[in-house]
This record gives sequence, C-alpha cells and structure tokens, in this order.
Amino acid sequence: MINVLVITMRPLNRILNSRLWALFVKEFHQIRRNRRLVILLIIPPTLNIVLFGLALNPTFENLRLGVVDYSRTPESRELVSAFKEGLVFQTRAYYSSSDELGQAISRGDLDAGLVVPNDFADKRARHETVEVQLLVDAVNANTATIAGGYAARIIAGLNQKIARSQPPRQQPSGDTSKAPGVSLTANVPAVIRASVTPRMTLLYNPGLKSAWFITTGMIGLLLVLQGSVVSSASLVREKEIGTIEQLLMTPAGSSEIIIAKVLPIFLLLSIDIGLALFVARLAFGVPLRGSLLLFFFSASLCVLCGIGLGMMIATFTRTQQQAQLMGFFTNPPLAILSGATTPIEAMPAWLQPITSLNPVKHFAIISRGILLKGSGVDVLYPQLIALAAIALVMVSVSAWRFRKQLG
Repeated sequence: MINVLVITMRPLNRILNSRLWALFVKEFHQIRRNRRLVILLIIPPTLNIVLFGLALNPTFENLRLGVVDYSRTPESRELVSAFKEGLVFQTRAYYSSSDELGQAISRGDLDAGLVVPNDFADKRARHETVEVQLLVDAVNANTATIAGGYAARIIAGLNQKIARSQPPRQQPSGDTSKAPGVSLTANVPAVIRASVTPRMTLLYNPGLKSAWFITTGMIGLLLVLQGSVVSSASLVREKEIGTIEQLLMTPAGSSEIIIAKVLPIFLLLSIDIGLALFVARLAFGVPLRGSLLLFFFSASLCVLCGIGLGMMIATFTRTQQQAQLMGFFTNPPLAILSGATTPIEAMPAWLQPITSLNPVKHFAIISRGILLKGSGVDVLYPQLIALAAIALVMVSVSAWRFRKQLG
C-alpha cells in the first residue's frame, strides 16, 4: 500500500517541484495583487449580460396610437378595443380627420394611427371585407415593421372572432368576391383575410423572449473580449515593469514562460463561463436543455480564442494604452460580425462569408443550440471543429510571435 502511494505521489511531486509550477504560482500571485484585473474579470461580464439583455430588446410596448373613427359604431369600437387589449398599442387620442392624424404623427406625438372608414359597420353587416388603414411612423424602419406585424396579428385575431360569430355567406355562382372580414391597407406588410386562419407554433422559445437570443450570443462575445483584454493587459504590463527580462535570466524556457502566463488567465476566465451562465439563468431564465459539459468545453475554446487575440495584441504593443487603442480596432468588428445581437442573415450577402472567421459566431450557434434547443455534438460538430481550428491557429501564431520576441 505504501509503495503504491509513493508511486502515485511521484508525478505530483515532479509537478510541484518543477519550474513551470513555480512560474504558475508566481503568475497567480501577480494577478491577485492586481486588483484592477480581478475587478475586470468579475464586474464587466455580469453588467454587460444584464444590460444587453435588457437594452437590446426588439419588442415594443405602449406604442402611441391615434384613431380616426368615421364609423362611430359598436363594430368600429370593437376594432379599436382589439388594438387596446394588448400591451403593444396604447390609444392616446381620437382625431376628426386623417389630415389631423397625419400631422400628429409628423410632429412625433404618435407612433401609429388607425383610420376606420364610415362604411365599416355596413360592410360587416353585409358580410363583406372592409379595409382599415394603419399609418406608421417609419423613420425607425424596425419599429414600423414590427408594429405592422403586431397590427396584422390583431386583425387576424379579430377576423377569427368574426368568423366564429357570423355564419359564412353562400357565394352566388360565378361570384369571385373576397371572403368577409377586416383587412389592412397599404402601410401594413400583410393583408389578413377571414377565410384564412393562421396557426403558429413557436419552437424553443414559446414566450418569444428576445433576451434569450441576445444573452446566449453575448456570452461568447464577452468571453472573447474579456480574454483579449485581460491577456493583453497582463502581458503588456510585464513589459512595462521589466519582469520579462528577469524571467529570461532564469533557467525557464520560453515555452514554460508562455504556458505559465496563459494557464492562470485561462483558469480565471473559465470561472467567467459559469458566472455568465448563472447570470443569464438568474436574470432572464435562459434554460439549459443540452449538455453542460459540452457548453463548458465550447466556451473554453472561445476563451482560448480571446487569449490568443490578446497575446497577438501584446506582441504589437509596448504599453497598456497602446493595447487598449488596438483593441478599439479589433473588438468592434468582432462584435458587429458575430451574430450575437443581430442575425447573420440580416447582413449583406457579400459580408456573411467573412463572419465564418469570427469565433463568436460559431460559439453563438453552439450556445443557442445547447441552451435553447438541447442539441448535441452530432448537430453542432461543424461549429465545434471551426471554433477549435480558430482557437488553435490564434494561440499558435500568437505564441510563436511571443516566443520570437522572448528570443
């Protein structure tokens, strides 16, 4: 028993007595004394996930709605009530004419306007399709598109209600008139007919929580940005205080120095993986439907990509100010071309292939697949291979440049 214990302890003693272990402990002590670096590892990822999840929300509530009701009947009031029932539109005022409504929208007093024609009730009574007009302030194109989509869904719900309450009218032979209901004109992207009943099935995100899409993408972006900022700041600081030259005078080789510097940063940033996932679940209820081990493995590859980028920046700069300035050139493209907050499909066709070089893009697909869809390696292996290849290339090239500078 004693012999087995001695044999087992020998590899551990070799590690503890090696130069690499001494350098590893030295790096941890140096990071611990750098309070700014410790704060950088904890506070920014927590705040950014919460703020981005709250701020980058494409849903809308309480859009200011003005109404022109030429009909002034119970049927027209039913239509206006349908718009008011949800949280999307909030009726602010009634106007006597379309011109007054248009002027209010142009002044910025309203976000949208609803015009109900005077024959609204008559056509409803005759089981005919009646058109209502929705005017939307399209200065913000995204708001206008989404508002039009909400309006179309409200009209679809009203049409279903009409179809249930009114028996269908028999169409005479050869009569090609449209089915009865309410439709929107010109300014709305879709025209809904009572004869068509839309049925939508929402997969993976039945509550349509946009924060789930944003936070699952932001985790990878924060890991890469944190890795690049922390590693570049740590390595450049070594240059500024002159400890790099002192390390070169020790028996340690360049590979041992690089590993000893990268490994503590990697372990500390790995804690950020759990922190980011915890904040996403606590603040926004992001589910975990897949493998937690696979998520941490892919996130670790993302951290390595960030460390490789930071080491690369450190080889081109001599001060922390220079490293921060260079980060302004690398971080915005990483964020914009990542698909973390906006779909890749929304980008120009010529720009989409370039995003394949971005590790954040691949991790965003992996993260959403694991957390929201419960996907496994059999589905996500193309992104895992791409992420591993990018991490290997970035770490290898940056380590080669750093070793060359040490030499």
